[in-house]
Amino acid sequence: MKAIRSMVLVSSDAQSIANGANDVYQALQHEITSFGLENEISLTMVGDVGRHDASPLVIVYPEATIYGPVKKEDVHYLVEEHLYKGRIAASMQAPVRELTGKIAWLSARKGTLPAEQRIVLERAGIIDPDSIDDYIIHDGYQALAKALTEFTPDQIFDKLEASGLRGRGGAGFPTGTKWRFVNKTKNNKKYVICNADESEPGTFKDRLILEGDPHSIIEAMAIAAYSVGADEGFFYIRGEYVLAQERVRKAIEQAKEMGFLGKNIFGTNFNLELHVHAGAGAYICGEETALIESIEGKRGEPRPRPPYPTTNGLWGKPTLVNNVETLANVAPILRNGADWYRSFGPKNSPGTKVYTILGNLNMTGLIEVPMGITLREVIAIYGKGMKNGKTFKLAQTGGSSGSIVPATLQDTPMDFDSFSKAGVALGSGALLICDEDTCVVDLAKTLLNFFRKESCGKCNPCRIGNQRAFEILTNISEGTGTMSDLTDLMNLSDNLYQLSNCGLGQTSGAPIRDILNHYRAEVEAHIRLKVCPTGICPMSGKKI
Repeated sequence: MKAIRSMVLVSSDAQSIANGANDVYQALQHEITSFGLENEISLTMVGDVGRHDASPLVIVYPEATIYGPVKKEDVHYLVEEHLYKGRIAASMQAPVRELTGKIAWLSARKGTLPAEQRIVLERAGIIDPDSIDDYIIHDGYQALAKALTEFTPDQIFDKLEASGLRGRGGAGFPTGTKWRFVNKTKNNKKYVICNADESEPGTFKDRLILEGDPHSIIEAMAIAAYSVGADEGFFYIRGEYVLAQERVRKAIEQAKEMGFLGKNIFGTNFNLELHVHAGAGAYICGEETALIESIEGKRGEPRPRPPYPTTNGLWGKPTLVNNVETLANVAPILRNGADWYRSFGPKNSPGTKVYTILGNLNMTGLIEVPMGITLREVIAIYGKGMKNGKTFKLAQTGGSSGSIVPATLQDTPMDFDSFSKAGVALGSGALLICDEDTCVVDLAKTLLNFFRKESCGKCNPCRIGNQRAFEILTNISEGTGTMSDLTDLMNLSDNLYQLSNCGLGQTSGAPIRDILNHYRAEVEAHIRLKVCPTGICPMSGKKI
């Protein structure tokens, strides 16, 4: 057998599939065989690589040549020209454009994005997500083997605590401490849950991880289950993430066949069964107790806390709930050590963070960078600057439940502590970058409209407060607001935070607080002058 000399990747995100990626893949298989290259060419499919303008893509390594959009009838020429004759098929190349962080180019294009580091996305875009063999070749299940054969649960907690890993779902709670809580709770039945609901608008990092590297989360779930004493777990995956569900289910079956799930894993007395539960589309189910209610077959509504899921979770049993990105950090830490992990990011928030960057940028997509990077660096390095030369005005972080961060804070390190001291929140990882033409009243109104519709209605402060806040913001945007409305908005924001039953209501008042703290003059212009400074709101057709 000849040595493999080229790797060919075919994009398999939903849009690529709709545009004929499967036909392209099959045609590549046929043509590679026809030219007698089947022992020299490795052909596989990868997830979303961030180029929907040219899908489906065919990417050829080691040259890292990107072809697209590729049609079935183009494949013969591509194989003959590039793979057989060794010449770039220039006429088929995709338009020149950076792929941002959606595919790991560090080996082929080292230095292109100097600030980017890969821990969570170390394999995304590199391995075939449907192949457990590919995962094992790239250090897969090594951490699970070490955990089961070399470490006690307390040693695992110590390593996670020493690493400084904090929850990446937005709260930033120390992961090792949370795991230790569940371990110390005595019960003959415990559960682990992966929260992959990811219904924050503008956030799709968890989808990419599950679609591109599902075994990494299965391995982390197994380590977590062993550590806390659980023998059963659930993936709660957003209902719209059909491909992610399919790949996780397939990965679970492969892991069972290989002995990484099921009975007596790695010859120990540790047993684990994992299941996939598709969400029903409710934003509130991203809240861990509402998610647990949903798995139990009930309406997705938050539970009063305490008690917390660590002691009374799924079916009343101690339950560990972590989001996808948090879990994706576990195996690398156990493989490489706490000191290695702390070499990334600042002292109090070590590691990396995965962000989706959207909005008025020349480049949008998904990146993984060390904690502590600034908004200015994200915009300049990864966003390639503001679109049309406009001025950066604000960033809306963390999806709807994050903060509105003004331009004056764009040099503040983006980590849990620095952002908290500045009075803003990091959130789950979405960065909506807005330029000078964005109206803060319109933005806040849009966010409050989302919250009032997604509120489960269980508690009065959230159900009534968000509706009332939306009505006031609507009046202000239409030029019928009064100065007393601003006092009412601040009271509503405080009440939502203090009295709401769960995180949805508690954070829904953040946009109100932020625009009044940082852009009060612009809000008052809508009331006193009856104009919208950006010309967005219906009271005015022009800027002032």
